[in-house]
Amino acid sequence: MKYTIYLFRHGQTFYNKSERFTGDIDSHLTKQGKKDAKKVALKLKKVQIDYAFQTHLSRSKDTLRYVLRYHSECKQIITDDRMIERDYGNLKGRFHHTVIKDYGQKQYDLWHRSYDIKPPGGESVKDVEKRVEAFIKELLKFMKEHKGNVAISAHGNSMRPFRRHFEKLSKEKMMKLENPLDDYFVYTVEL
Repeated sequence: MKYTIYLFRHGQTFYNKSERFTGDIDSHLTKQGKKDAKKVALKLKKVQIDYAFQTHLSRSKDTLRYVLRYHSECKQIITDDRMIERDYGNLKGRFHHTVIKDYGQKQYDLWHRSYDIKPPGGESVKDVEKRVEAFIKELLKFMKEHKGNVAISAHGNSMRPFRRHFEKLSKEKMMKLENPLDDYFVYTVEL
């Protein structure tokens, strides 16, 4: 049987807008973020969503809530933090420009966009990929067992490993990905 995964990122948050490292801080959707979520919802209006996955953060839940307004057929919403945003450790809550000022552009770039370099007290994208891969493995079993399509309301850095997995990307290509706030990705899997 073939089933479909609809993967999207939450809408813009107050921390996104002010260019701050968010991580697992619960930054809420801005007015624009709500518009982003509504755009995704309208684009997904005519598909079938049987199950939905979110993290415990309000930006993931709120974006999914907009999407599911059109999907009374959705049987279950599951919260799973293996796909939560990357933990930025000591950088959480800090403005990007102050990190650049304090540590330099080169160090900022290493912490922000390297695959295996962790910010102080935080996670690397490699760490995020390990937990997302574990989630994907269980997700595919879940879809086979429950026979349905799923929607996933994810975060910018957790989307990278999802996309690498399903689009068969190299690490280098994955790290260059920019994930839109108002669109989605669709993957068909045969189980």
